[in-house]
Amino acid sequence: MSARQLLDQLLQSGQHLLQNAARGPGAPQGGAPSDTPQNGGSLGGLGNLDLGRLGPLGTLGGAGALGLLLGSKKARKIGGKLAMYGGMAALGALAYRAYGDWQRQQARQSGGTAAALSEPQTVDRLPPDQADAHSSAILAAMIGAAKADGHIGPEERHLLETELSRLAADAGDRAWLEAELARPLDPAAVAQAARTPEMAAEMYLASLLMVDEESYMERAYLDELARQLGLPDDLKRQLETRAAQPA
Repeated sequence: MSARQLLDQLLQSGQHLLQNAARGPGAPQGGAPSDTPQNGGSLGGLGNLDLGRLGPLGTLGGAGALGLLLGSKKARKIGGKLAMYGGMAALGALAYRAYGDWQRQQARQSGGTAAALSEPQTVDRLPPDQADAHSSAILAAMIGAAKADGHIGPEERHLLETELSRLAADAGDRAWLEAELARPLDPAAVAQAARTPEMAAEMYLASLLMVDEESYMERAYLDELARQLGLPDDLKRQLETRAAQPA
C-alpha cells in the first residue's frame, strides 16, 4: 500500500470511529450498536487502551490504527473532527483553499495581483509520485502530533506497529512506520520532511486535526511545529481557521 493510500485510510477512519462508538468490540462492523458496550469503553474496542486482547482491531483497518494513535480520552473528539473532512483529497482541498487565501492576502498587501500567483501544489493536485512524498510527510506529522500528549507508550507502540503492518504490506513501508513511531517526539525532526511551503501547510493542518488544542502540551507542540516549519503567523492563523470550520 502506498503512502497515499495509507493516509487516505487514516483520514477516512474518523467516520469509522464514530460509527463504532457505541458498539462493543465484538459487534460486526456496520451492525447495530451494542446494548452493552464491552470493557467499559465508550468507544468500544477503539476507546480502550487495553487493546491487546481485542480481536476486531484488524478488521477496522485505518480506524483501528487511528484509535490507537489517539488513545481513549480523545478518540471520539478527534474522530469527529476527521470525519468532517474525509480522505486525502479533502485534506488537500482544505490546504489548497487556506494556502490560496493566504497567497491572495499577501498579494493585496504587496500591491500585486492574484493573476500572477502560482497555483498551490497540494497533495490532491499532484502526480502519484509527488503525492506520495507529500503523503509520507503528512503521515509523519500525524504520528508526531498523536504523540504530543505522551500517551503512546511501549505497549501502545507495539500494538500500533501490528495494526499499521496490516495496512502496509511492503516491508519498507512497515520499517518506515515503525521508525516514525519509535522516533522521540521532536517537532524539528518532523518539520524536516517539508520540502515546499504547501507541504508545510499540509503537515500543520493534518497535525491540527490530530490534537486537542485545549491541551497545553499539544498546543505547545503545535506552536513549535509551526515555528520549525517556518509558517508565517498569518498563514498559521489561516490554517487554524480553516481547520475549525466544517468542511
